[in-house]
Amino acid sequence: MRQSIPMATILALMLAVTPLQAQDDAAPDLPTEEGRSADEGLSLMERGARMFLDGMRREMEPALRDLGDMLATMGPAMQDFLREMGPAMSELLGRIDDISVYEAPELLPNGDIIIRRKPDAGPLAPPQEGEIDI
Repeated sequence: MRQSIPMATILALMLAVTPLQAQDDAAPDLPTEEGRSADEGLSLMERGARMFLDGMRREMEPALRDLGDMLATMGPAMQDFLREMGPAMSELLGRIDDISVYEAPELLPNGDIIIRRKPDAGPLAPPQEGEIDI
C-alpha cells in the first residue's frame, strides 16, 4: 500500500506536466431537424448562459494557450526531475510509517521544527539493531 502512494504521486505529477490540447475552432451552430440553428428554440436564460460561457471561453483562450506552451516547455525538465528524484522520494516515503499518526509541524521559538507523534498513535516499532547514522 505504501509503495503505491509514491508511484501514484509520481504518475499524477507526470500527467500534470503533459501539454494541454486546446480546441482552436469555435463550435459551429448545430442545425435542428427544421434547419434552424440550435439557438432559436432556447429560452432567454439559456441564450444568456451560452453567451456568457462563449465570452468566458474567448477570454480564457489566450491564457490557456500560454499555459499549454509553458507546460510544453517545462514538461521534459519536469519528467527528468521526476525520473531522478522518484527513487529518492520512494525511499523517503518508505521511511515514514503513517503520516496520520503525527501532529502538524510546530515551529519552536529557536527556529527548530518539531513534529510530535499523536498520543493515541500507539507504540513505535523497536529500532533496528546495528549502527546508527547521525
